[in-house]
Amino acid sequence: MTSDYLSLPPDLPIPADDGAAAHLPGMAMPRVTLAGTGGEAVALDDLGSRRTVIYLYPMTGRPGVATPDGWDEIPGARGCTTEACDFRDHHRDLLSAGASGVFGLSSQDTDYQREAVERLHLPFPMLADPDLLLARALNLPTFEAGGMRLYKRLTLIVRDGGIEHVFYPVFPPNEHAGQVLAWLRETAH
Repeated sequence: MTSDYLSLPPDLPIPADDGAAAHLPGMAMPRVTLAGTGGEAVALDDLGSRRTVIYLYPMTGRPGVATPDGWDEIPGARGCTTEACDFRDHHRDLLSAGASGVFGLSSQDTDYQREAVERLHLPFPMLADPDLLLARALNLPTFEAGGMRLYKRLTLIVRDGGIEHVFYPVFPPNEHAGQVLAWLRETAH
């Protein structure tokens, strides 16, 4: 059982770019509405004209709960908690750099995600997609672990109802919000 969700092992396998997200830039966001941890329903095709950051992740670890067997050996699986904390720590900077909002999104249900939002003091909502509606609508990359179908880690920059940019694969997850912030600053207009 992994007990330290706030650090990453030094030998974490690096995910390879398998091309599974190459089709996404320029696509319209589908008419998918997901439940947020604050009780809101978020229509992903109606996020506004400013940039919205949506980072998709496999699943956050929970203290006292074992991760699926072999979790640390799956490229891109480990690091969801450190990624969430990185987005938490860069949240204000992301908004200052032009993002209208930040959302985390996974296949865990809202109650599972709410616990992570509270425990990690996240200033943004997580979106629950237990039926993988967004994955089906956009043909997003997923994988199976522990009998669960999970999102591969990627980040969408959504603007005017379309996907402006995609970060995939994401590595290291604990530095990813800084990568997104740098991109927002470089492409501000």
